[in-house]
Amino acid sequence: MTRKKSYPEEALATMRWYIDAGCDEAVMECPVNVYTDVRRIAPHSVPERVLAETDFRQKPKIFLPSQTFEGPSTRLKGTPSSNEKLLAAQCENLSQLREAISNFQGCALKETAVNLVFGAGNPSADLMFVGEAPGADEDREGEPFVGASGRLLDQMISAIGLRRGEVYITNIVPWRPPGNRKPSSDECLACLPFIQRQIALIKPRVLVFLGGTAANALVGTSQGITRLRGRWLLYQDSGDTSGSQGIPAMPTFHPAYLLRQASLKRESWHDFLSVRERLRAEQL
Repeated sequence: MTRKKSYPEEALATMRWYIDAGCDEAVMECPVNVYTDVRRIAPHSVPERVLAETDFRQKPKIFLPSQTFEGPSTRLKGTPSSNEKLLAAQCENLSQLREAISNFQGCALKETAVNLVFGAGNPSADLMFVGEAPGADEDREGEPFVGASGRLLDQMISAIGLRRGEVYITNIVPWRPPGNRKPSSDECLACLPFIQRQIALIKPRVLVFLGGTAANALVGTSQGITRLRGRWLLYQDSGDTSGSQGIPAMPTFHPAYLLRQASLKRESWHDFLSVRERLRAEQL
């Protein structure tokens, strides 16, 4: 018979689960109980009917490590505002685009991040990598894919005969989400015109989407990365009026995920071999 965990043991297990999930820092200076202070926090965003029908004395539901729940879909719904599109379209080079993003106030992630993580590498690269968002190391250094995941990506790039400085690396969202969480669909949507413009300025021959978030945002699919990886997709900028046939794009696992699931490195290796062959064919 399994011994039932005591409340301190459950609380400790929950805290460990939060840390493993990346919830390792506070966003506000003081803890806030949203079940008792909801009127003070966001009275304008909570309908009166909800306030009247909600029993705030009820204890919040805690998800223990053994439980699972489905998070929000990362498939983007709607379109970016015309202001964001116009701001991105006016940028004629990467320097102007970086400055435009630095001055952009339409994404709340900017308020909690330390640095803007714009992109790095060869601005005329034939191969471009797009991840989802910076992590703690990237936020601290202001450069994409550093730390353990960056070293693994460097090794993967080297394995197909290239160096980091020969490719271009960036993310859908240029600011770190608190706790290294996945960026929401609204956050991705706000930054979408800027990554689209970045791709247009780089003009890569081949794209690699590192993780499902990048593929969902740029191609519009709602499938997870496990189903998407290894299949060639076609990226087409909706604002491109030049008649371009689009850019071949390969979705594969994010290096940070491979660090936790080493058994999947074999699949990513096959994806990178396919990228190498496609890149050679595009360069002929």
